[in-house]
Formats: sequence, C-alpha cells, structure tokens
Amino acid sequence: MDFDTTLQTLGVNRYSGTTSTTKTDTSNLGKTEMDQNDFLTLMTAQLKNQDPFEPVDNTQMVAQMAQFSSLSGITEMSTTLKAIASKLSGTSLSDALGYVGKTVLTEGSTAYPREAGGIAGAVALEKAATDVSVTISDADGKTLKTLVLGKQDAGAVAFDWDGKNAAGEDAGEGPFTVKVSARNADGAVNAAPLVWAPVSTVSLGADGQPVLTLPGVGQVPLSAVWQVG
Repeated sequence: MDFDTTLQTLGVNRYSGTTSTTKTDTSNLGKTEMDQNDFLTLMTAQLKNQDPFEPVDNTQMVAQMAQFSSLSGITEMSTTLKAIASKLSGTSLSDALGYVGKTVLTEGSTAYPREAGGIAGAVALEKAATDVSVTISDADGKTLKTLVLGKQDAGAVAFDWDGKNAAGEDAGEGPFTVKVSARNADGAVNAAPLVWAPVSTVSLGADGQPVLTLPGVGQVPLSAVWQVG
C-alpha cells in the first residue's frame, strides 16, 4: 500500500483536487447566518483535512479559538440583553394591580362627574389648531355645554367643566358624552377626547399585557393611559 492510499484510508486528501464521494449534507441550505455549531463544524473539518506535513499554525489555532469564544460570549450576552429589555418594557400583572382604585386619563367619550360635580378631561391634538372646542351632552344626546378652548398646540389640552349647562343649571349626575373638534387654516385636525375614569379591575390580554377595565369606557391596554390621578 503506497503513502497516498494510506492517507485516503485515514480520510485525508493530500491533494486539493481529489474528488470526494461523500454524500453532501443539504440540511443547512438556505441559511444566511452562521451559529456556534457551524463555527465548530468548520474548525473540526479543518483539523480533519489538514495536510499532516503542513499542519495549522498554533498561532492561527489560538486565534480561531478566541473567535469561537468571542462568538459564544456575544450570543449569550445578546440573549441576556433581550430578556432584560423585555422585562423593562413590559409591566407585570402584579405591577398593574396598583392601578385598581385609581383614576386614569385615557381616550373615551363617556365621562362620569366628580364628587364635587362637573368633569375634567383633555383633547388629544395630532397637530396645532387654531380652533378647538369640547361639546358635552347628556345621555339623551342633548347638548349641555360647549367649551371653546381656542388656539392650542399639538398634544394633550386639558379642559374642566363645572357641571352646569348653558343656562347655568345643574346638569345632573350623568353619564355625559364628550365630543371634540379642532381646525386650522388647512381644515380639520385629528383630535380625540380624553376622559378620567376609575380603574375597577385589571386582567391580562391575549398578548399577555395588562388590560384595565374602566366603567363607561371599557377595556383599555395599559399603554393607552395618558396620566394617572
């Protein structure tokens, strides 16, 4: 048996042009990124198929091992950072339970009066407007009072109604319907009414995030809360 035959028996191809009949592994076709297993597979193949008369230099081997260690550390660090980010950006159910019994400012059109009478709320403006108004109606749709807020910048614009109708009479216990309108020189401006409502219960939504139940408003995600009273 000659030397080349002996090398082939050991699975070593002395010449780069030698054709291998080993079945090609197609399980990784379509992958666009290398992971730790791929790196280790390449290194093992390199060692297995190196020329025994010209083995990989020790310095190169140490450099490749350092790259592998670095890749492993970066992957683990990335996983850890993602977990931390998820925790920081999310609010657990136990945290959200602290909202029960408090009042929150959120988008809605139904408002209940305060103990002292009247309601407070805000208008969410997409952009600045020259003419902003709030119309408050009773349960039958009858207009009780229109508040003219005039020129306002974009954002949340607070309003306060004393609970009296246009004639100065007590408007009752509600609930009341709040509608808003806004305009500028270009036409209508997107605006939404924001009302204060008490939080009665807290539950988890389908996405696993806390959902607040507000009487007269319904269920709203915690992310929809503008302010906590």
